Amino acid sequence: MIIDFLAELEDRSPQEVRAYLEANGPDLPVDSVLIVEILTRIEERYGIAIPADAQAARATRSVRAFAGAVLDAINERQQS
Repeated sequence: MIIDFLAELEDRSPQEVRAYLEANGPDLPVDSVLIVEILTRIEERYGIAIPADAQAARATRSVRAFAGAVLDAINERQQS
């Protein structure tokens, strides 16, 4: 899901983004502008909100951490 959004926003294919992350590591930093765009799309699509707290801020330091935070928020939403 995160890869799909990144690909869409960067006008690249998901395969290109995935290959880039595999070659350079999933702990690469995420651009803050992209984070805002992706969060907006995720919130709209899944009806969730990522809280603006210290944990969320740490999650935006890498693609892997960001994807984990989004998945946690989706899972919490589905359980409630």
